[in-house]
Amino acid sequence: MNGMFAKTTDIEKETELPTNFSLEQNYPNPFNPETTIRYQIAPLNLPKGETSVHVTLKVYDVLGREVATLVDEVKQPGKYVATFNSRHLERSRKMSSGVYFYILQAGEYISTKKMVLLK
Repeated sequence: MNGMFAKTTDIEKETELPTNFSLEQNYPNPFNPETTIRYQIAPLNLPKGETSVHVTLKVYDVLGREVATLVDEVKQPGKYVATFNSRHLERSRKMSSGVYFYILQAGEYISTKKMVLLK
């Protein structure tokens, strides 16, 4: 079972909500051992009558194996940030240098980005 490996917080409190779903490129990239991933959830794309959506943000290796779950919860529209630290993984799941993918799913919205771990 994957543990949680991230802190998720509001980036900034604004009265204006995002107009689009988006998943940004992680920073820094390449990273070692920690990187930050920003994303936003827009109210316009939520299912009719809904004020929130179930969000997952997961990290996968190049073979498609899930490495970590960063977010797995219901979120309201807004801007968010998740931090991934490769050192927090169990010894049996130690990450090696290479390419990894992170996938954001929020309702019907899905986006994938690539990141590089350099040791």
